[in-house]
Amino acid sequence: MMLIRYISQIGRYFLMLKEIFNKQTKWPVMKNLIFKEIDDLIIDSLGIVCFISFFVGGVVAIQTALNLTNPLIPKYLIGFATRQSVILEFAPTFISVIMAGKMGSFITSSIGTMRVTEQIDALEVMGVNSVNYLVFPKIIALLLYPFVIGISMFLGIFGGWLAGVYGGFTTSAAFIDGAQMEFIPFHIVYAFIKTLIFAMLLATIPSFHGYYMKGGALEVGKASTVAFVWTSVSIILFNYILTQLLLGS
Repeated sequence: MMLIRYISQIGRYFLMLKEIFNKQTKWPVMKNLIFKEIDDLIIDSLGIVCFISFFVGGVVAIQTALNLTNPLIPKYLIGFATRQSVILEFAPTFISVIMAGKMGSFITSSIGTMRVTEQIDALEVMGVNSVNYLVFPKIIALLLYPFVIGISMFLGIFGGWLAGVYGGFTTSAAFIDGAQMEFIPFHIVYAFIKTLIFAMLLATIPSFHGYYMKGGALEVGKASTVAFVWTSVSIILFNYILTQLLLGS
């Protein structure tokens, strides 16, 4: 019974994705909606992303340094490990899981509140494609999500450099040498491919749970929690699949 329910929900999710691109809202209206979503989802997320990225980058550098107890191991490995950790996993994946909580809860609660207060029904009565009206601007706004992850990468490595150098664990030259050592440009491409997939999940899964929720104000909170769980699970699952496809050889 539970399996059938899950399959039914997945089917409904893909039908919603199809509906997003049907009967587009007029551009003058859509343009304003997109700018509002950019402000709510991207600009408002920069503060928490910058704060977490800077300090986690510092923690990665310090923990790497503390584990390099053998004096024969070169100090430039601190910069190398920080770069690899931040670019490959921390910035695209860890930040996306955090954004599943921040962005996802906001999206689910805002759409769920519209469902509870019958604003979505009013849109349908006016002949508006409510799925396109509510979800499409979020998808377009989150095309800027790689910009957020790019900032996260920079601040993570910068935080690692600051913690490593001013903590007395390494020199600036050694850290920078390590950060540049054996750099593979495709790792950046891989990170941004993951980021775009995660952006799609962040925009659509919380929207799905908000759009199809039933009940009152209490159920809005429950839907936000469920949306966060499923968005996080989807991000981690796709992270594994994309890593296997793009890096596994």
